[in-house]
Amino acid sequence: MTTVLWLALTYAQIALALAACLAAFRMAIGPRAQDRVLGMDALYVATMLLFIVTGMRLGTPFLFEAALVIGIAGFVGTVSLARFLLRGEVIE
Repeated sequence: MTTVLWLALTYAQIALALAACLAAFRMAIGPRAQDRVLGMDALYVATMLLFIVTGMRLGTPFLFEAALVIGIAGFVGTVSLARFLLRGEVIE
């Protein structure tokens, strides 16, 4: 692995870890429920991207599959919470 790629992946991992921490902070102290849902949405996206960058660094396809599962679960969770906040129920 070249030095430039190694440095770029290191920087990306640090930035994504910081983004995940800030999203978790927003999710924990969000004054409204909408802020908490947005924090959860940002947290799953940052975690998914962190798995992808780590998979690139390690060269293993397992982390790409885990990132796909995180993305699907996060999307379903965000949609469910948004429907709950709008209508008060998830399943009609």
